[in-house]
Amino acid sequence: KLAGVCEEMCKEVGAYPKCTQCPKFVEPDSTPGVMTWDELLEHMDNLVSWGQDQIKGWHKQASALQVQNDHSDAAASDLNRRMQFQNKLAGVCEEMCKEVGAYPK
Repeated sequence: KLAGVCEEMCKEVGAYPKCTQCPKFVEPDSTPGVMTWDELLEHMDNLVSWGQDQIKGWHKQASALQVQNDHSDAAASDLNRRMQFQNKLAGVCEEMCKEVGAYPK
């Protein structure tokens, strides 16, 4: 609250925006709506850091999933997927045979 009063006083005496003695004064953006090179570089650094944290999280999650799955679960899941694929393929083959007049032979 005091910072707002201080800022108003500095505006009245012409010292704004160079209010170095005001508590917690944050100088306004000198290029509002435009990203400067320094801001861009800082943003890129933040993105790199964020990306590295995301990858660490993914590795951690993948490791946890690998520990949970044992080989019998993986084999059963694989067999189930293969059956789904074969059933889908059989339907496509049946339709193709109907189109060329080779069904139900």
